[in-house]
Amino acid sequence: MAFNWTCPYCNRPQTVTQQNHSSGDFHFYTSKPDIGFIGLSATAIVCSNPDCLKVQVSAFILKADRNHSGNAFFPQKREIIKSKRLLPESNAKPQPNYIPEAIREDYIEACRICDLSPKAAATLARRCLQGMIRDFCGIRKDRLVEEIRELKKRVDEERAPKGVSDDSVEAIDAVRKIGNIGAHMEKDINLIIEVDQEEARILIELIEDLFDEWYVAREKRTARFSRIMEISDDKEKQKLLTREEPPHIESEDGGSETN
Repeated sequence: MAFNWTCPYCNRPQTVTQQNHSSGDFHFYTSKPDIGFIGLSATAIVCSNPDCLKVQVSAFILKADRNHSGNAFFPQKREIIKSKRLLPESNAKPQPNYIPEAIREDYIEACRICDLSPKAAATLARRCLQGMIRDFCGIRKDRLVEEIRELKKRVDEERAPKGVSDDSVEAIDAVRKIGNIGAHMEKDINLIIEVDQEEARILIELIEDLFDEWYVAREKRTARFSRIMEISDDKEKQKLLTREEPPHIESEDGGSETN
């Protein structure tokens, strides 16, 4: 059965068919564990983009059952106990090379560790955003909080780069505060403030939004303006060539002559 899917490597939407999709089930024939009988299911999808052709592999631990003969089976409505995407290692979206490598690496690492340690992912998200402020906005101070204050000031004075809004600055400051939970221990070491997986994913999504609103939008704008200038230059050259062409004078025999 065909279904829609977006490749996590090249971000290309496509329809998955039987040709590039395969799955298989495996049942565990052990004594009944505390969570009930279980089994394993795995799927593999190969990207149909000829420039990619990478494979996504996912594994699922499912609730299973046994019939009166002791044969294992999965119920019609499969109940997933735990799922894990093995390839690629994380949900990181491919990012263009014009975003600095150090920033992309922090983003990829935050995605990779998000489920295992959301607090560490939040800390990496904070570091990633600081790198973006320094690179994209050209602001570098001793502390991130001072850099955010300066960015806020520039937004208020309409001196911030295009794409940097007051809302985005407030969101960045929120990430700074959440990231501080992982980066700095509280004065009371018995005070533990957790960051869950969903919260860490929201921080990562903010980074992805700012990649689009800052870097990608700037690159598209630059390419668009460059194309407009190319068209303008081409039209000017056409005008000059037209002016330089010698006039055509009709001869007495009906032909044309060029002076």
